[in-house]
Amino acid sequence: MGKKGKDSAANAGGGGGASESGKGGKGGKGKGKGKGENDSGAADGKKDANSNNKLKGNSINVRHILCEKHSKKEEALAKLNDGVKFDEVAREYSEDKARQGGSLGWKTKGSLLEAFEKVAYELQPSTVASPKWGEAKTTEGYHIIMVEGRK
Repeated sequence: MGKKGKDSAANAGGGGGASESGKGGKGGKGKGKGKGENDSGAADGKKDANSNNKLKGNSINVRHILCEKHSKKEEALAKLNDGVKFDEVAREYSEDKARQGGSLGWKTKGSLLEAFEKVAYELQPSTVASPKWGEAKTTEGYHIIMVEGRK
């Protein structure tokens, strides 16, 4: 699911919208990778048996643009494809209460609509200036989703 991905999913559930704000930032004082170490921490260049290619983390810092109409979502996508920052497009096009550039804050697994969550947890973290987004269709409408952080 890249910048111009058209992945979408349907969901019959309800809920979503704006939420309580969580603390931003990266959290914790983890150490970076040392010379010659890979993601698993092994210095031999091989991954351990427990590592996989799935994105890790139980919480994501997520933004979205919610549009009731497909045509409005397409207009928002055109702006993103033209290089307009995600938060600016969200302020102009999003039809929900997440008016702070589409920010929903930190969300844990199970706290979002199923179709929205499925797309969001598959996205790589990115910035509002250079977003990697995905799309989902829920009972609330059409969502353009980006993830800013993962922990």
